Order: sequence, then structure tokens, then C-alpha cells
Amino acid sequence: MASKAQPPTPPTNQGFVYSALLLGWLIPGAGHLITRHWIRALLLFLAITAMFALGLAMQAKVYTANTGDPLDMLGFAGDLGTGALYFIARIFSLGQPTVQLVTADYGTKFVVVAGLLNFISAVDAHNLRIGRKV
Repeated sequence: MASKAQPPTPPTNQGFVYSALLLGWLIPGAGHLITRHWIRALLLFLAITAMFALGLAMQAKVYTANTGDPLDMLGFAGDLGTGALYFIARIFSLGQPTVQLVTADYGTKFVVVAGLLNFISAVDAHNLRIGRKV
């Protein structure tokens, strides 16, 4: 008699299941450290931090919270995705208040894309943590 294949049992989650999501957002790659994906955590940290630093080196605009232009609000949401890097940039007044050079426009896009990539990586770490992804 052939045995039927049984679906894998989901892993038991000990502790706060959103820890990988929140820590992964706050510090790029840290959510993957919790899930013990060391190489992925290192690569994400290096990629996101390098994109953010290169953007600032190109004199990027770092968006602030406002209720004005919808594109500025979307830029703020993207910048906020970098977590602690955004708060460090705001505390030390890194970045420019306005875009004055062509390279600064590219740098602004680097910073926003770094934040969006960090959002995606934090959700990926959460999916690894809850067992939805292996």
C-alpha cells in the first residue's frame, strides 16, 4: 500500500512573529538575520546601504513628511522605507532640500529605490519567519 504524501507542517513560531518584519525594516537585512539567512542578510544590507550612500553622495533630496504634492508624499514613503538610515539622514541633515543637479535627481531615485527594496526585503523576511516561504 502506497502512503500518501502529507503536506509539510508549518513551523512553530516562538515569540513575536512580526519581529523579522519590523527589524528588517529598521535595519536593512536584519530580518534575514533572525531567520538565519546570513548571506542574504549581508547582501541586502550591503546593497541597500550602498544605494542609500551613493544617492546621498550624488546630493540626493531626502523627502520630509508633508501634505503637499502627491509625488513628494510618495517620495517620503520610499525614503522612509530605509528605516534607520532615513532617520540618521534626517538627524544629521544629510541630503539636499531641493534637486539642483541632474546627478542629484539620479541620487534621489537611488535613495527612494533603496527604501522600496528594503520594504520588499522586510516582507520577505516576515514570510520566511512565518513559514510561508522556505
